[in-house]
Amino acid sequence: MKVPFLDLSLQHRALREPALAALTATYDATRFCLGKDVEDFERNFAATLGYPRALGMNSGTAPLHVACMIAGFGPGDEVITAPFTFISSAWGINYVGATPVFADIEPGTYNLDPVKLEAAITPRTKGIIVVHIFGQPARMDEIIAIARKHGLYVIEDCAQAVGASYKGKPVGLFGDAGTFSFYPTKNLGACGESGAFVAKDESVHTKARHIRVHGSDRRYYHDIIGGNFRMDGFQGALLNVKLPHLAAWTTRRQAIAARYLAGITLSDTHLPEQPGYGKSVFHQFTIRHPRRDALREHLAKYEIGTDLIYPVPLHLQKCYADLGCGVGSFPVSELTASTCVSLPIFPELTDAQVDHVIASINSF
Repeated sequence: MKVPFLDLSLQHRALREPALAALTATYDATRFCLGKDVEDFERNFAATLGYPRALGMNSGTAPLHVACMIAGFGPGDEVITAPFTFISSAWGINYVGATPVFADIEPGTYNLDPVKLEAAITPRTKGIIVVHIFGQPARMDEIIAIARKHGLYVIEDCAQAVGASYKGKPVGLFGDAGTFSFYPTKNLGACGESGAFVAKDESVHTKARHIRVHGSDRRYYHDIIGGNFRMDGFQGALLNVKLPHLAAWTTRRQAIAARYLAGITLSDTHLPEQPGYGKSVFHQFTIRHPRRDALREHLAKYEIGTDLIYPVPLHLQKCYADLGCGVGSFPVSELTASTCVSLPIFPELTDAQVDHVIASINSF
């Protein structure tokens, strides 16, 4: 039985008619940059997921950049984030001239370790970017307490955590700003690049809205330095078609994860921990095994797709060599990167396919 790591065609085939109708309407109305489709999505996204307001942007990296601009990070400032994440979690820090500083992760959840976070704070530290990795919320009570104690700005990277909650509250509302990605592979994926920005403080939202369109609230009048971070109309239209299905897709992901958690019994396998404080949306289901590469080869023989997310932590990436963090600097992140493998988890998987993955792992 073949089990692909991910097959986006299944979802898009099911939504073909309404998606093409939405695109046609946007095309005929020439609503190409922002406009009604994006405004509708912003309103629907906020209402569906429990945010006071939302801003559509042109990628998942864009709102991180905008959030760092609003925070006022700059040259000489340090901003702490985790080294086990996708690289764009740190890009916004660099874009504004600040310096990323890494703090290690927890071995169970793969999220930022609050103890390691506080140990990394220096007089130059100005903020924290918390990544809710793989859809699992981080320990926000401890992280926010540390941030308030030291006067730090908190940005939540929710790129993989749309619909996730911490103690019943949606992620993205604990810090000063929350950012989302709708890259096609995400739980709520566009058909191209797009993202979103949320903030509980209306003044932060307003500033982000101005920055998004060249620092302008009125055409040809520019009050602040901004950029071009606009979501295009086609992505807004497609996301409006997909958004009503997100709850069902999330429920299915959680059911698949529960099946994996109950069924995988291979010795020496580390399954992702699910602390009671958070509700994961399982963007990925990532396990660890000391013979990871051999396990992947074994699964490939059974026609099961897997992926390495992420094989190289940020502090060991060539672009961050100047930070001077060599091998051994963040041992939990390094161990995770060298032993992790992500299994198929997308809503269209059948129970039979999931059981085939479980049986194949257990037979290793």
